Amino acid sequence: MDVGIVSYGAYVPRYRITPEEIGKVWGDDGKAMGRGLFIEQKSVPAPDEDVVTISVAAARAMMARTDVDPREIGALYVGSESHPYAVKPTSTIVAEAIEATPDLTAVDMEFACKAGTAGIQACMGLVGSGMIEYGVAIGADTSQGAPGDALEYSASAGGAAYLIGKKNIIARINKTISYTTDTPDFWRREGQPYPSTEAGSQGSRPTSGI
Repeated sequence: MDVGIVSYGAYVPRYRITPEEIGKVWGDDGKAMGRGLFIEQKSVPAPDEDVVTISVAAARAMMARTDVDPREIGALYVGSESHPYAVKPTSTIVAEAIEATPDLTAVDMEFACKAGTAGIQACMGLVGSGMIEYGVAIGADTSQGAPGDALEYSASAGGAAYLIGKKNIIARINKTISYTTDTPDFWRREGQPYPSTEAGSQGSRPTSGI
C-alpha cells in the first residue's frame, strides 16, 4: 500500500516553566525531580490556548507546506486527552479553520498518548482503500497534572499534524503495528479535574521513586 506522509506541521506554546519553579510552590526539591524525570523545562499554554488552537496552528503549518486543496481532505482526526469541550468536537473546528469542510468525516479520538498515531492508521486505511484522497491526523494536548503530582512536573502542551495521502509523499509508511493492553497506569474519572496515575492517587505528592 503506497501511502505516506504528504505534509506535516507542529506547534508548541512559547511559554516555559522549570521543575525548580514548580517545586518552590510545594516546598519540594523540584530540581531533583527534574533530574529524575530528565526534564529541564516544559511548555505551558497561554491563557487563550487549548487543544483547538494548538491543533489549528499545527494544521495550518501543515497546509502551508503543500499545495493540496483542503477540499480534497476526506477525513480529519484529532487525538487528545484534553479536548476543551465535553460535548462538542475539536475536529470540526479545525476542519473549518483550514477550509476543509463540509465534505469530509471528522472525529475526535481519546487514547492519551496513542490517539494521534491511531488517527494516522485510520487515515492510512481510508486513503489506501481509495475512499478518500487525503486524510489529516493530529495529536495535541494541554496535559494537566494534579497539584504536586509528578505529572505536574512533566505533562506539557503541543501538537503535530500530518497529511496522509498517496501523491507527492515525503515519507512512505511501510508498516504499522499496535500493541494494546488494558493497563491502568493513567486514568481520569468523569468529573475529576486531574488524571490519576499508578504512582499515586489524584492530588498525591510525588515520591522519591518517581
